[in-house]
Amino acid sequence: MGKAGVHNALHSEQGALCGEHPDRSRNPVIKVRDLAWLEFEKPDLAAAETFAHAFGFRTVARTPDDLQLRGADAGAPCVVIRRGTQTRFRGIAFRALDDVDVHTVAEANGAVVEPLPEALGGLSVQLTDPGGIPVKVVAGLHELPELPAQPPQVFNFGRQATRVNTTQRPPRAPAVVQRLGHVVMQSAKYLQALNWYLDNLGLIVSDFLYFPGQRGRGPTMSFIRCDRGSVPADHHTLALALGPTNRYVHSAYQVSDLDALAAGGEYLCERGYFRSWGIGRHIQGSQIFDYWRDPDGFLVEHFADGDMFDNSLEAGWAPFTASGLAQWGPPATADFLGTSPKHARHEVISMITGLREKNEFDVKRLIGLLKVATS
Repeated sequence: MGKAGVHNALHSEQGALCGEHPDRSRNPVIKVRDLAWLEFEKPDLAAAETFAHAFGFRTVARTPDDLQLRGADAGAPCVVIRRGTQTRFRGIAFRALDDVDVHTVAEANGAVVEPLPEALGGLSVQLTDPGGIPVKVVAGLHELPELPAQPPQVFNFGRQATRVNTTQRPPRAPAVVQRLGHVVMQSAKYLQALNWYLDNLGLIVSDFLYFPGQRGRGPTMSFIRCDRGSVPADHHTLALALGPTNRYVHSAYQVSDLDALAAGGEYLCERGYFRSWGIGRHIQGSQIFDYWRDPDGFLVEHFADGDMFDNSLEAGWAPFTASGLAQWGPPATADFLGTSPKHARHEVISMITGLREKNEFDVKRLIGLLKVATS
């Protein structure tokens, strides 16, 4: 018999059944506070910077071989791009509470603590998750000052007239990125990776998804937040999904509100950039979303109005379906789902490769994944 009926602190209609995967580690090594930045490698830094400015980032530093981008909130750069011969994702950096936590997680993993470049400041330890994704844990960073924010619009709701004798004219301009919100990764070793993040970094699962008809085999996607105790954190800082390869899926960046997101989208459209999916509102996390492809094909998201949870809520459970990705908005596109002709050959090759290797992605899981796109 399921536990959901007796949960007092459950945000979802459905909770865990007896014996299902726990939503947190009993004794994590440390508890990270947030994402710090994401690292990429790209051949053309000029094109990357042009898109970044249209998307709403500000440049922190630019050399012939490095590009650091930030949002308007105080803190460190949220995207670091290095020049390379190929386009690839280079890893995730999480912010620890302090230097002690960096040393603690390093010792637990047999890793070495090293100073970060002077421009960033602080300490770092380089780890690797079970899927081979590079993961840094950092602390003591130099804090960049807060920049002017994009003011939210003033709304009239029903008979409540807040805006009088003035019009509503959101500028068709880049949506000012405030901060890095979350990153979504695919892993062929999903459960191993999930347990690694919960055990080492103290993250908590907000929502589990399972393939239709396969709940008994366990979850296949998890939306995971930082444990800040009674201080609310984003519904998910990291999301993990089972798939045939270990790879970056997308990253999300907060903007002030729907008007900034929509007008910023018009600005991107006018400059020939490709909208992958949007505008809509998610279910898990509740964010208003808008997805774009950058010039190198990476998927990036503008979002606003996301859920914030403290550590008292238990994880929700739901089937993993394409129609269940949004409360409203257009249907999930073939580009977003990876089923478009442009991506089909690559996806087929990755599935065949994934089935040949020793991991959690088997034929039954493949059937479940294929059902997701049509359900």
